[in-house]
Amino acid sequence: MLLVAAVLLLPYALAPLYRFVDPVSTLMLWRWATGKPVERTVVPLTSIAPALPLAVIASEDARFCRHYGIDWQELQGAIEDAEELSEVRGGSTITQQTVKNLFLWPGRSFVRKALEFPLALWVDLVLPKRRVLEIYLNIAEWGPNGEFGIEAGARRAFRKPARELGPGEAATLAAVLPNPKRRSAQRPGPGVRRIAVIVQRRAASSPTIDACVRQRATP
Repeated sequence: MLLVAAVLLLPYALAPLYRFVDPVSTLMLWRWATGKPVERTVVPLTSIAPALPLAVIASEDARFCRHYGIDWQELQGAIEDAEELSEVRGGSTITQQTVKNLFLWPGRSFVRKALEFPLALWVDLVLPKRRVLEIYLNIAEWGPNGEFGIEAGARRAFRKPARELGPGEAATLAAVLPNPKRRSAQRPGPGVRRIAVIVQRRAASSPTIDACVRQRATP
């Protein structure tokens, strides 16, 4: 029982440290353990084109700056539109996805959600929004061959660093985030291009959607 309790409490102890330490995801650890390649270069938000965080928020979690780790409004809508848990789509915030990538496993189950919800609330409490997004952009899987983080994703798709991404490129990368193994930013199909157009339009029409993560000017 003590071992189980320690395992369950470990993420709560680690999360505050991630304010200063760059973490890795469970999927990255699994790939290393099984001898598969992992490509990642950690970059701060200041080295990422502003269009990219804006596009990701517009695509993944439009209320990111207004909720406390869980968007109960979006979650309720997602549950109401589904007949069972396995059919639930949407409703997962950037904070929840960050928690899942850092501490949990992919897939949908009541057990994972039961662990994910309090962790998302805790992470939102102990880490600034800007840091949560920075971690997410650096651990998200952005390619089919072990490309993690936006720097690796940008270089794979467009052969340029994340700081040089334009709005269209940023929207395309945001469009592949749900499934980078089936969707490609390097060779986007009609579906990805359509989603990218919607994301770019949404980002352009919501200029303050990313207000909580913008770099504040220093006097």
